[in-house]
Amino acid sequence: HGESLEGEFEVLFTGNKGTVAHEFIIDLRPFKDAVGVDAVDIAKRLIDYSLHAPTMSWPVAGTLMCEPTESESKAELDRFCDAMLSIREEIREIEQGKADKNNNVLKNAPHTMQEVIGDKWDHPYPRDKAAYPVESLRSRKFWPTIKRIDDVYGDKNLVITLPLANKAKATV
Repeated sequence: HGESLEGEFEVLFTGNKGTVAHEFIIDLRPFKDAVGVDAVDIAKRLIDYSLHAPTMSWPVAGTLMCEPTESESKAELDRFCDAMLSIREEIREIEQGKADKNNNVLKNAPHTMQEVIGDKWDHPYPRDKAAYPVESLRSRKFWPTIKRIDDVYGDKNLVITLPLANKAKATV
C-alpha cells in the first residue's frame, strides 16, 4: 500500500533529491501527446474513484497540482496514489491498443449510477470497470449525479441560484 507515483508520472519542480514541498505538480502532458488523454480526463476519472480532483492546469497547463493538507490521513493519501496508479494502467491500455482511444473509461468519466445500471450500455469496457475500478469502492462509493459538462462554457457562464431567505424558511 502507499506505492510511489515515481516512474509512472513526472513530477515537476522537485528539489535536488527529488523531494517536493507541501504540494507537487504531476505533468500529464505526455499522455495527451501520446494517446489524447488530458488532465480533464484524469480529473473526471478520479471522481469514479470517489476522489475530488486536485487543482487542474495551474500553475502549469496540462497538470494536476496536488496539495494534501495536514489533515489528510496516510490512508487517504494511499487511496489517492492507488487511484493514480490504476489510472496510469488505464492509460497504458490505450497506449497498447487494448482500449479504444476515444471510447474508454477515461474519456467517458465520470460514470453515473444511472448510466451504469441503465438498460443501455454503449461502451467497449464492462460496467464494473467503469463503476468499481478498485475493489474497495464496492462497499464505499460516491456516485456522481451528472456526466461531464462543457467546462469552458461553465466557467464563462456561471449561474448560481440561491433561494430568498424568506422562501427558504417557509419550505423548512
